[in-house]
Amino acid sequence: MAQPSSFQDATLTEAVRLIEETGPLEDSQAMREAAAAGAAHRIAMRARILADRTGLTPELARARAWAPWVLLALVAVVVIAGLSLAGNVLGDGERRINVVVALASLLGLHLFTLLLWLFGLLVPLGSFNASFGWIWMALTARVAGGQSGQAPVLLRATTRLLGQARLLPWALGFVSHAIWALSFAVVIAAMLFALAFRNYTLNWETTILDPSFFVHAVQWLGYAPARLGFPIPDAQAVLSPTAAASSQRDWALWLTGCIVVYGLMPRAAFALLCTAVWRMRRKALSPDLSLPYYRKLIARFDALAPPRIVDADPGQAPHLAPQHLPQGDTTDTLMAVGFELPDELPWPPAALDMRGARAMRIDGSAASRRQVLDTLAQLRPRRVLVGCHAGSSPDRGTERFLREVLALCGECRLWLIGTADDEARQRWHTWLADSGLDGIRAADALQPMLHDWT
Repeated sequence: MAQPSSFQDATLTEAVRLIEETGPLEDSQAMREAAAAGAAHRIAMRARILADRTGLTPELARARAWAPWVLLALVAVVVIAGLSLAGNVLGDGERRINVVVALASLLGLHLFTLLLWLFGLLVPLGSFNASFGWIWMALTARVAGGQSGQAPVLLRATTRLLGQARLLPWALGFVSHAIWALSFAVVIAAMLFALAFRNYTLNWETTILDPSFFVHAVQWLGYAPARLGFPIPDAQAVLSPTAAASSQRDWALWLTGCIVVYGLMPRAAFALLCTAVWRMRRKALSPDLSLPYYRKLIARFDALAPPRIVDADPGQAPHLAPQHLPQGDTTDTLMAVGFELPDELPWPPAALDMRGARAMRIDGSAASRRQVLDTLAQLRPRRVLVGCHAGSSPDRGTERFLREVLALCGECRLWLIGTADDEARQRWHTWLADSGLDGIRAADALQPMLHDWT
């Protein structure tokens, strides 16, 4: 019934989450490898890497290999029990069958567990430990890994996923209904074989009930089997079941019809219903990404992603050549402007103080930005050194400011401050070229920027 790939990924992801409830695993390498898998698969990729390391993957593989064999063993036990029950019904040395005891023996536990399952669909019982489905899963986990392995964690992860998708009673119910249906098929086959080749006497006995009760009960219980062609013993046969030997055939077929209609058919029908519900809801078998655990993981993956350059200003023509003041319109003033630098980066550097540059700093507010631009308009410096954080992402605001600086000075240089990898540096140079600002000299070292500064 399961989709091996997606359901296996979901199970491993949920199992890793359960393990990390007791403490986070060391996952730096797993995070880096999973980040390259794309946003749609990175959480599952991280879980697969950690599952391989913690032994979850081989344990799940063993459980998948053992599951059909455990199911076959459970079916064998149930079939043997069904044959034993049929033998108890038919094995009386006097070959007399009490139809009331036979029905109660063959249908009693079945009807009780079926009603309990139906009630559980309406009112979640929180546990299905008494069902064949749960017994099958628990035995598979025990055989695959034992209590000391990771199989109990995988069992919890599987049941949580099924419960979250509202599939737990349907998945476990399918196994239970299928086993019950097989058991009834074996019992019916054994009964028909015995009734066909041996002579049995069917009757009923009572001490306190009125005989008319059995007349009405036989007719009521035989109504549904009669729609399938099974006979209903008449009132005379019910009141005197041993009076006519020919009526024994009707009794035997009535008993068989009751087992088929009230035992085999409901279990087979509900097994098919469980299969249909599984097919409709199996796409919901995925981890709940709204949980705080997964939200933190998503935030960590987002922090690993390289910053993206904001789209160019739609109001400005692409690759517009920057304008700067002619050499004759500038003064000998030198300026250094720190543009929205983090607080931990000092400004200005000592080397600039020694060169006699006038230093200013923009903290990101409109007022400080306006103040710097007004000062540039007043001084018209020959050169301006703009310091930007190398690890930040250039955006429209950065481009607009550099263009405004170029219009108020003779030359603008860009110093990329702070530790940055090759990808970050290349991102800035690509952005300058795409924005039409490739005429600005840019470097991540100060000394090249101060060459022929004065």
